[in-house]
Amino acid sequence: MKFIKIIAAVLLCLGMVSQAQAKSALQDILNNSLLKVGTTGDWNPMTMKDPATNSYKGYDIDVMTELAKDLGVEIEFVPADWKTLLNGVVSGAYHLTGSASISPSRAKAAGYSTSYFSLATVPLILAKNADKYKDWSDLNQSGVTVAATLGTTQEQQIKQYFPNAAHKIVDAPARDFQEVLAGRADAHITSNVEAYKLVEKYSNMMIVPVSAPKSPTPVAMLLPQSDQVWINYVNTWIALKQERGFFDELGRKWKLSN
Repeated sequence: MKFIKIIAAVLLCLGMVSQAQAKSALQDILNNSLLKVGTTGDWNPMTMKDPATNSYKGYDIDVMTELAKDLGVEIEFVPADWKTLLNGVVSGAYHLTGSASISPSRAKAAGYSTSYFSLATVPLILAKNADKYKDWSDLNQSGVTVAATLGTTQEQQIKQYFPNAAHKIVDAPARDFQEVLAGRADAHITSNVEAYKLVEKYSNMMIVPVSAPKSPTPVAMLLPQSDQVWINYVNTWIALKQERGFFDELGRKWKLSN
């Protein structure tokens, strides 16, 4: 009788595993030969959308294209914005997202892949204001306005870093750096990887030479929280690609360090 109970328990576990596999996004991807990826298209050099061709390019785009290739399926990039990026994963609008900062608040509703890259936060200003703003404390002053984009990690960070300054939150497709360029904000904060690209593109902008960047943060893909089958597959893929130098090669291609 005890042996029969053990066999029954094993069969039950196998049945549960089989059901989990059947319900997984991985099976949906393989059945339909299509990987759906949520991406914002507004984070240089990670994901950039060309409105003229409705196409995307960037570090994230290369990562996801490689994932689809190894899965043996086609890829569809689903337009998203930062304030709804998480909701798209939860609702099933796409199977996973491109890079997103790992945060406890997002982890309440979605799962994360293994991290494959880290970034930190720096402030940017107009170069003409170089003498006014030389470190974080110079921006944390009454009369200073700091911008951030709605739904991003930076939206929370400006409240933390600059409690004495005014906060200007802009809604996508508008971007926080545009407020600085237009003179409606004195500064904005972003990841160091985007900061390098912004000052390269806009010669009148500069990174504040702060004593140190803030909030070193790993980035990863957002996935459905309860779909361990899909999470396990993606993590296995990331580990293999890391071992073979794929992410290092992409980092060099997209110049993810200054």
